[in-house]
Amino acid sequence: MERTIINTNIRLNLNRPEDRQAWNYLQALDRKKYKSYSRAVVAAVNEYFARQERLAADPYLETREKEDAFLQKVLETIREGLQASGAGLAGLTALLQGVHPAAPPPEPVMTDEDLDTAMDFINSL
Repeated sequence: MERTIINTNIRLNLNRPEDRQAWNYLQALDRKKYKSYSRAVVAAVNEYFARQERLAADPYLETREKEDAFLQKVLETIREGLQASGAGLAGLTALLQGVHPAAPPPEPVMTDEDLDTAMDFINSL
C-alpha cells in the first residue's frame, strides 16, 4: 500500500533571526488563505524552488521583474499625481498647449550701407 500522507518536523532555532522571522510569519498566518501550517509551508517551498528553476533557465528574469516593478511604481505615481491635481489629463493638455516653442530670430535685413561695405570688401580682393 502506497503512503499518501507523510509527516515531518521542522525545527526552528528562535535565536537565529531567519528562524524567528519564519516563526513570526507562521504565527501571523492568514487562516482564510492557509488553513494550516502545512498548506503555508507547501506553498512557500513550491514557490521557492519553482522560482529557482525559472532563474536557472532565465538568468535575466530577476532584472526584468525589478524593471517591471519600477515601471509599475512610476505609472502609479503618475496616476496619483494626475488624480491629486484634480485637473487630470485635461490640465496636462492645457499645460502642454500653453508651452510654445521659441520663435526663431528674425532674418537680418541688409541696408544699403551694408551692401556698400560688402562690395568694397569684395573689390579690395
